Amino acid sequence: MKGTVAKPVVGIIGTGAIGGFYGVMLARAGFDVHFLLRSEFSAVAERGLHVDSAPHGALTLNPVQAYSSAEDMPPCDWLLVGAKTTSNADLAPAILKAAAPGAKVLLLQNGLDVEDSLRQLLPDSLHVLGGLCYICVHREGPGVITHQALGAVHVGYHSGCADEAARTAIVEEGVGLFRAAGIDSQAMANLNQARWLKLVWNIPYNGLSVVLGASTTPLMADADSRMLVKALMDEVVQGAIACGHEVPTGYAEHLFKVTENMPDYWPSMYHDFLHKRPLELAAIYARPLVVARAAGCEMPRIEALYRSLSFIERRNLG
Repeated sequence: MKGTVAKPVVGIIGTGAIGGFYGVMLARAGFDVHFLLRSEFSAVAERGLHVDSAPHGALTLNPVQAYSSAEDMPPCDWLLVGAKTTSNADLAPAILKAAAPGAKVLLLQNGLDVEDSLRQLLPDSLHVLGGLCYICVHREGPGVITHQALGAVHVGYHSGCADEAARTAIVEEGVGLFRAAGIDSQAMANLNQARWLKLVWNIPYNGLSVVLGASTTPLMADADSRMLVKALMDEVVQGAIACGHEVPTGYAEHLFKVTENMPDYWPSMYHDFLHKRPLELAAIYARPLVVARAAGCEMPRIEALYRSLSFIERRNLG
């Protein structure tokens, strides 16, 4: 009789909309999931996590294995980082305390080169991976999450002490983790290329939601904002190509159609602006601008959007 393979222990670093949703889905699938929280620890420890999901219905996880300190967490084989990129430099101590030997650290974040700063603070024995989340989800309040649509996670290897075969196996393990929870997941052969492709959506819709105070439906319904979205998308594509990445023909047009068919959605940057949190400008705007410029490609519309957002953020934060 063959023995059963033990499921990995999973830790969630940053239990907001992203970490909360995927953590709940994994826990409901039978994984041993542990959640690290800061300001919402008491609320989640007392009342659990609640996801109002259009595709999956009302989901509740209660009790939750919740922690206010990483020191109290068990050694985790996988650490899913759902915190914003603005806090990456501060995450290393928590990751080191919660990581089992040889743990896989998966950053479920937007932006370019987001893994680099964290990589420098972690030993090579820990594997760093990037995860791209294609999902419409936001946090309603402490421990309460609304999931409107989609949900796929694409996984790619960034760095660590693994050879090529081991890297492939680690990525496939991560993909299998999500698939076991009923979540569509795929391996990414080129993480940097995939991050550029995701910026084709993130750069226009995140920034314009703040600058114009508009969600996706009104942005798509107005001729001028549609033209602006398309122009920004085209610049991202030019930047990706300049950096040596292949972009599928008609990719921006495909994202346009996907957005038209989505439920009306306020991107994550608008929620950060609304709640007076720092915006993820470095990862989503500043870094792509620097990298594209180094490759000989200027992106003036994106530069103008970035400067506008920088002004708005400074004013918003006081």
